[in-house]
Amino acid sequence: MTGVKRRRRLVGVAVGAIVIITTAVLLVRWLPALVVTAVLAAPRLEPWAAPWLGDVAREDVEIPFPAKPLAADLYHPVRSRPPRSALVLVHGLSTDGRRQPDLARLARLLGRSGLLVVVPQFDGLAAFRLSGREVEEIGAVLGHVQRHAPAVGIAGFSFGAGPVLLAAAGRNDVALVGSFGGYADLGNVGVFIASGAHTFGGTRYVERSEPYNRWKLASLLTPFVPDDVDRVRLASIVDAKLRDPGADTSVAEGTLARNGRAVLSLVRSRDETEARRRLAELPASARAALEKLSPLSAVPKIRGRLLIAHGAADPSIPFTESLRLAEATGGRTRAVILGGFHHTGATDLWRAIADVWRLVGLVDSVIALR
Repeated sequence: MTGVKRRRRLVGVAVGAIVIITTAVLLVRWLPALVVTAVLAAPRLEPWAAPWLGDVAREDVEIPFPAKPLAADLYHPVRSRPPRSALVLVHGLSTDGRRQPDLARLARLLGRSGLLVVVPQFDGLAAFRLSGREVEEIGAVLGHVQRHAPAVGIAGFSFGAGPVLLAAAGRNDVALVGSFGGYADLGNVGVFIASGAHTFGGTRYVERSEPYNRWKLASLLTPFVPDDVDRVRLASIVDAKLRDPGADTSVAEGTLARNGRAVLSLVRSRDETEARRRLAELPASARAALEKLSPLSAVPKIRGRLLIAHGAADPSIPFTESLRLAEATGGRTRAVILGGFHHTGATDLWRAIADVWRLVGLVDSVIALR
């Protein structure tokens, strides 16, 4: 063998070794994120995936808050070494609250990967209410968790993402903030729920929104009706519709005053023009609350790393709201739009498969929290 051939063979062996070692390192580096992503996409894989992740325990805890302590689930790795960081997960509008199955699965998986995961119960969100008190509650949770972990992150889902962004704005002690399926402007969300229309960057989209969400929207708006009697009457109608959207509430609706009727007129709008007109006719207290609870102006004040993701087929909050949030960062982050996902899961298997690496990247960013 000539010297040239020998050198070429040695170079080939060296390159092959580098490729193998690099591939192995990347697989080890990305393995937890790959496993977590696989189980999130296919929950039946969790028993199979358990050996690749650590054990996790769940505890019921209470977090101090002036009005009353907040119940929370604490997921932590079963190991002698303390977790390197903690992550707070904030649920959306769900009667299951912190025990919503998909959220509990995510918390369990992230706990298996080595994080201390805290999932508080927000009674307002569980009752389809968004009052602003949630921002204060989240602030109290962050302050409490920071005493137990060197680095803290927080992620909000759906309507829980808005209070998360508002609570995290201006804080230097939150390393990572996530908004998944969240919103920028509640007025835009109201128009979408009523009409299916949403816009961004000069492009208008019209989708099929989820009909049941009309009554979730009414539930969100009811506390901001200023007249006590009108508010109670509207609440009884909305509660009946949340239990059974087909319930006949016509007699009760006839007793409503102007502000109560304004809320019903909005949720029953059928096109964008009408919805925007009805939005402007809401009582001033409701319009002020919607503006105060919209996190668009707070996003530039967030100092930790910001992750934004949304399902393209979301029937509850349009994906353009996440594009709007990302735009407000001035290029600091981009929204990850997942083509095969809606509000809570996959809609199209092949598109979901195409989303896998973007999902892995998101999960890895959370797992690598420092």
